[in-house]
Amino acid sequence: MHRPLTAILADDHAIMREGVKLLISAMENVSVTAEAADGETLLKLVRDTKADLLVLDLGMPGVSGVPFIAEIKELAPRLKIVVLTANIEPRTVRLALEFGANAYLTKDGDPEELGAAIEALRQGETYLAKTVRFAITEPDRKSRAPDAQEIISPVPLTQRERQILLLVAQGMTARETADRLGISQATARKHRENLMRKLDLHSTAELTAYAVRLGLPTG
Repeated sequence: MHRPLTAILADDHAIMREGVKLLISAMENVSVTAEAADGETLLKLVRDTKADLLVLDLGMPGVSGVPFIAEIKELAPRLKIVVLTANIEPRTVRLALEFGANAYLTKDGDPEELGAAIEALRQGETYLAKTVRFAITEPDRKSRAPDAQEIISPVPLTQRERQILLLVAQGMTARETADRLGISQATARKHRENLMRKLDLHSTAELTAYAVRLGLPTG
């Protein structure tokens, strides 16, 4: 028997939230515990609610598109995120997965896919709606991650700064970065702060978004 899961619904259209709640109410061991209609409310819920699952519309007020996923993951790394959107653009699908989404569904898709997606997440798998699966088979998908020396940035970066950027993009904490580079946590944090200042960026999400624009893989 599956462990009960709790879900947050995030969509600015009440009729969409009601529809998703109806679908979830028919599932075993899944319940909706909170709802949000804008990004600010959602971030507060993510901080204050120990939910397992988030069904997220990327088009809500106060949501900065796909990079918003990284903000959520920073607050709740274990939260499983199901993107539910009208956007089927291949690059958006790929970026959503790279920023940390666990499933990507489309609003014009088969309603039964929501249940299939939640079941896949229970098994530790990723789920893509049938209508967007072509997005990860296109030839422009990166097959190999660059190393630090291959990173080309519009703002010149030192070798250490390129290493930090690569590790931040992969979701590593200051401790993990320190362990990987053989430096102290304080030094790792200082390098990250200096890098953000140099690039005029103000959060890990913005730094990750910058890395994605350079074509770096994210974790």
